[in-house]
Amino acid sequence: MQKNSLEKIVVSVGLGRARTSPQFEDKILPEISKDLELITGQKPALRRAKKSIAGFKVREGDIVGLTVTLRGGRMKDFLAKLAGAVLPRIRDFRGLDLKNIDSSGNLTIGLKEHVIFPEINQDVSHVAFGLEVTLVSSSKSREENEEFYRSLGIPFKK
Repeated sequence: MQKNSLEKIVVSVGLGRARTSPQFEDKILPEISKDLELITGQKPALRRAKKSIAGFKVREGDIVGLTVTLRGGRMKDFLAKLAGAVLPRIRDFRGLDLKNIDSSGNLTIGLKEHVIFPEINQDVSHVAFGLEVTLVSSSKSREENEEFYRSLGIPFKK
């Protein structure tokens, strides 16, 4: 009898190879952080490596990503912008695949370019990066959430 609702939206950016650039801390990280703040309307939190992994050339404590958790009004505004303005701007977009909903009912959308957001000026932005948007629902059923996401206006493939 519980009503299905959206708990939060998590927007995350992995820094990957950008970390190895010579001026990462001075130029690249602030630029990515500024663009992510423009996109979400909230300052991103730094994510650091929990342990060292030699194969990835990562040391414990290195910055490996940025994340923003949206709730309440900002979450609703971001969702409206995502469904109405951002997803249709993706090149050759025909809808999201239903496989993007995991067994817990969370919808994860990977975006290859951040410049598809209307706040980003492509001429001013010097660093290109992708981001991942995860919609977390209160219901843990995959089938229920499929219909719930459709009711929110998320376009899926037919």
